[in-house]
Amino acid sequence: MLVDPYLSRYDTGLFTGAFDPATGLTVDETALDRHADRATTILVTHTHWDHFNDVPRIAERTGARVFGTLTAYHLGLAYGLPSGQLSPVKGGEVLDFGDHTVEVVSSLHSRNASYSLAFPGVRVSRPARPATIADLPEGDTLAYQVRVADGPAVFFMGASDFAERDLAGLAPDVAMVALQSSTATADYVPRLMAALDYPRVVVPVHWDNFETPLTNPPTVAPNDRQRLDALVAAVREASPRSRVLVPEYHTAYHF
Repeated sequence: MLVDPYLSRYDTGLFTGAFDPATGLTVDETALDRHADRATTILVTHTHWDHFNDVPRIAERTGARVFGTLTAYHLGLAYGLPSGQLSPVKGGEVLDFGDHTVEVVSSLHSRNASYSLAFPGVRVSRPARPATIADLPEGDTLAYQVRVADGPAVFFMGASDFAERDLAGLAPDVAMVALQSSTATADYVPRLMAALDYPRVVVPVHWDNFETPLTNPPTVAPNDRQRLDALVAAVREASPRSRVLVPEYHTAYHF
């Protein structure tokens, strides 16, 4: 199972102050060979390039089923994936895979300092094949909770906002919590920890410079390092019994 697998990690200028929405979409086949040679399920939180760019190619190579919004469905068709390999979901579904279930959670995308977001919009029909990063809109946002039989429940979010009512009752053991891109969302960490019933383990995600190679230690932009430290401190204050695990690449963690 893969969640938002983005391995190509090419330069768009996002981390250098020269962001170019016309950056062409490319796939690093070598990175996919090394890190994504097998998959049966791909969960997509939203369809910005840094979440969806590699999904169609991984699905094509592995035969994995892709779950995501209706936008993800239509974009998958635009890349030539068969409709039978694409499963549109919207939140509320509880999907049975035998030894685990996947609960789909309606969610929200994070806001920037202007209370907006990059490339908003949805695709309500099959578009032309995307060519630039601007051709991959947010397309609504989901989160997922995977519950393993006789094992933990793990919550995944790909953007730093949420609707508290949609998280009621999930109570995951492990929560993958996205780093805030701004302070536009009020009381982000305290509300999130309370809504998730104070998970035993909190794993910050989406905090590294994802336009650099997958080498340890992960590269972190200076302003993101400050935000990461603030996120860790806020989790420890709001949920002092939670263990915070900041992950590294190529590393397996067992819960």
